[in-house]
Amino acid sequence: MDDEETLIVRLRGGEDDVFGALFEMHRMRLRRMVQFRIDSRLLSRVDADDVVQDIFLDARQRLYAFREDARSLGFWLRLIAQQTLIDLHRKHLGASMRTAARERAFAQSHGISGFVAGKFTSPSQAMMREELKQQLQQSLESMDEIDREVLVLRHFEDLANKEVADLLQIGENAASNRYVRALGRLKGLLSQFGPP
Repeated sequence: MDDEETLIVRLRGGEDDVFGALFEMHRMRLRRMVQFRIDSRLLSRVDADDVVQDIFLDARQRLYAFREDARSLGFWLRLIAQQTLIDLHRKHLGASMRTAARERAFAQSHGISGFVAGKFTSPSQAMMREELKQQLQQSLESMDEIDREVLVLRHFEDLANKEVADLLQIGENAASNRYVRALGRLKGLLSQFGPP
């Protein structure tokens, strides 16, 4: 099996059949992204794996665009995923979520709080988990939307600061400062509960 770099060279050279293997290398990251960003009102109707499959199908149809794009495959797939989520939210929740010029599927606080609270699993912490999840969700909701987004992109999606700045169209220093501030707030809240 070729490494990712070799497969990307082949894909850019016109070998569409290597896309499936490349997509599999990014599947878990895309699934996690979907889980953090899907609106809580859709959780009972839409499965994250189905959304990831839609991302695959959409990306497969747009390979011509990837070949003309200098960005990394991961970054490009993330942009496709973002558009897929926006389309999903429009379909199920209506087009009035945001103005089209600013529309973005921001990270949902329930996704972050559920992920963090899920780390508390001992029997003595079972009741605390729901309380923590609710407090985390309230704290995250009180954060500026961009701060919450930077936190998710850096900490949970493992994007580099430059990628975050590019995605959000802000300076690298601003992205870094927002990340530090948001992470400090999250750590402060978690310190009330002791180690997981």
